[in-house]
Amino acid sequence: MDRGTTGGGTLMSSLRTRLTQGEILVAPGVYDALTAVIATDAGFEALYLSGAAVAYTRLGGPDIGLTSANEMAETMSLIANRVDTPIVMDADAGFGNALNAQRTMQLYERAGASALQLEDQQHPKRCGHLADKRLVSKGEMCGKIKAMTDARRSDETLVVARTDAIAVEGIELALARADAYIEAGADVLFIEAPQTREQLVQIGERYVDRIPLLANMVEGGHTPITDAQHLQQLGFSIAIFPGGIVRALARTAQDYYANLHGQGSNKAFANRMHDFDGLNRILGTQDMLERGRRYTDDE
Repeated sequence: MDRGTTGGGTLMSSLRTRLTQGEILVAPGVYDALTAVIATDAGFEALYLSGAAVAYTRLGGPDIGLTSANEMAETMSLIANRVDTPIVMDADAGFGNALNAQRTMQLYERAGASALQLEDQQHPKRCGHLADKRLVSKGEMCGKIKAMTDARRSDETLVVARTDAIAVEGIELALARADAYIEAGADVLFIEAPQTREQLVQIGERYVDRIPLLANMVEGGHTPITDAQHLQQLGFSIAIFPGGIVRALARTAQDYYANLHGQGSNKAFANRMHDFDGLNRILGTQDMLERGRRYTDDE
């Protein structure tokens, strides 16, 4: 497991090129280098660095705009140091106006992101599947998209434009916003929280031949959970599962701590966890130690 830093243009180009192919790209959510290593080893071609997942794990708090751009960039750089898998990175609402959005692009791109997801909520934003969201104007969002595309160092760094308008303004106005965001220069379109299968079909039919479409699958959210193959048939190019890993690990952690507290050891939980050697195999510890020996001066 000889992992290095991201390779810049080559990897980002592969993400743009990958989206022109017929098969849907499934990008699971990650929140740190360990989950990125495990997801990459599972065979995924791209990952999604979820702002919600970082808020859950680093802050122990909800996805209501508490995570800072610097915390996200630091997380991205640590991930990029361990895997070279392209990362779609949550940029929230750009952390301010168009100039803030430009700075976010520069910060995240330097940290190793292959794509930035920008949404049209007012800052501070909240999870797309929570109630009472507030939107910026269509014009303000278009300005942020243009500012991001102007600021990127490489045209291979994608801008994913997300609208949260379905829950606020309804599906028709959400589609009107989406049309404007495409015109402003978005590379990928993300219409958040369709509420029915019929809305998923409507979105796919409208945009399948115009721009790559991203679908967000949130367990317990407003959108019907749909498998990747079905989403591909509907016209979607990317399916993200952003917070599922945190929900899975949180459930396991509850069981683990309850067992340890009740039993006084991990014996009863052993078949549900890696032992010391098992975790080191995932981390590639032996490979790292062997690489280190190459630089050892034995004289």
